[in-house]
Amino acid sequence: MSFTVEERGKPNSLDYRMFFKNAEGKYISPFHDIPIYADESQNIFHVVVEVPRWTNAKMEIATKDLLNPIKQDVKKGKLRYVANVFPHKGYIWNYGAIPQTWEDPAHKDEDTGCCGDNDPIDVCEIGSKVCSRGDVIKVKVLGILAMIDEGETDWKAIAINVEDPEANDFNNIADVQRLKPGYLEATVNWFKRYKVPDGKPENRFAFNEEFKDKDFAIEVIKSTHNFWKALISKQTSAGELNCKNTCFSASDSPYYCSADEANSAVCQTCPFGKEEPIPTSGKHLFPFKYLLTSTNDCVFLLQLINGSTVKGNTLEAMWIGPQ
Repeated sequence: MSFTVEERGKPNSLDYRMFFKNAEGKYISPFHDIPIYADESQNIFHVVVEVPRWTNAKMEIATKDLLNPIKQDVKKGKLRYVANVFPHKGYIWNYGAIPQTWEDPAHKDEDTGCCGDNDPIDVCEIGSKVCSRGDVIKVKVLGILAMIDEGETDWKAIAINVEDPEANDFNNIADVQRLKPGYLEATVNWFKRYKVPDGKPENRFAFNEEFKDKDFAIEVIKSTHNFWKALISKQTSAGELNCKNTCFSASDSPYYCSADEANSAVCQTCPFGKEEPIPTSGKHLFPFKYLLTSTNDCVFLLQLINGSTVKGNTLEAMWIGPQ
């Protein structure tokens, strides 16, 4: 099963959109038409990559738009960029969502005491490769973090691409702690503080900021898949969500969208054009100074330089480790 993307509008602009197509070239919804499972027997899930690692643009599946393309989040009429959480540049994982899942805002979670955030379940993919926006990857889930974002449950699944060279070494959340020491702590710190520069309070977490294991995570994902099933079959209110889909038959989903309707929707958007310049000032761009105390720090810095867009940034490093 393969998927391709079609970009419309100008990157870094309000009209930019990324639409998805299946192997037959048919427009599809990444929210509703891409299957949740890549291999159900092995609990291997699909993930739609919205934000590649080390980037700042807050891109997301547009759950309220027809065909649910990826677009950049907007706040007060301006494109949204997440602030850098020192010492990191942008998102510290490949960030995306599992299709055919939905955190129901009408369902109060027993563990968090809060209702869902009305979005597909989020995933932090921790593999070695920096993905591209719009990639559809196959992952195994390792654990999950229960974030409380402005009073809503916002699960963050931790996963690794099954094609990653180290994938066989990671089978549960304890493996992340053992093989990537500090990564989980950095993840909590990132999610806790990434909205603070925008004047918002720190986010909270259930379970005393502890990650739950693989089995717990899979059960959470399955429950959000059941919420999605109720959504797509109109057994629960969709509110402002756009549930139009092109891969279900009209008898299977009351939200069926014909190929003609899908083609017309895409044609009404702006043609793909030259990208607009990324803002050269703001909380998401600033000079970095690194104090390097170990070879691991050097590796981190090289990954940052090689794997990210650092236009307009100054990277400084000073070795203070053993001579």
